[in-house]
Amino acid sequence: MTELLNVISSFQILDFETEQAISKYFVEEKFKKDEFIVQEGKTCQKVYFIKSGTVRRFCFEGGAEVTKWIYTDNQFITSLSSFFEQKPSFENFQASEETILYSLSYRDEQTLLEYPLFSKFHIKQLRLYLSKINEFHHLFRVMNAQEKYLFLINSFPQIIIKSKLKHVASLIGVSQETLSRIRAAIS
Repeated sequence: MTELLNVISSFQILDFETEQAISKYFVEEKFKKDEFIVQEGKTCQKVYFIKSGTVRRFCFEGGAEVTKWIYTDNQFITSLSSFFEQKPSFENFQASEETILYSLSYRDEQTLLEYPLFSKFHIKQLRLYLSKINEFHHLFRVMNAQEKYLFLINSFPQIIIKSKLKHVASLIGVSQETLSRIRAAIS
């Protein structure tokens, strides 16, 4: 729970009461490699924080799996539109290795939002994440495959270290063979 509280405190300093509430409502869950955390077509009931492990977010496009992002330690994950609007998810979240998460149910999140310091954290976190998502989509749209790979190496090295080559290739929109050529050219 220390990891979770440290990340939350990096956005908003908490008082003892709020820390206790967070410790009460976030629940530790373990997922085996390849186990689904969120499934397409089902409503996402929880937001998660990765204590340890790797989670791949993907969807199906034209019958093929397309990796949208790969999350590692100390990151929050959820199917945003599914969780916030309580509607079926259009994407999947799957453990890429044995993964330990802290989960917060939709109902318990509503309770925690009644704590002013947790609510401030939530707003600050959402603002930053939305800004980063917007920036990421802009950058990734204008980069070529090699630039995308270098961006991941420099900004998110854990993705490169912990992920399968085919998932990294899918994330940057190339075949595994093309990614192998890019890696060879960089070396």
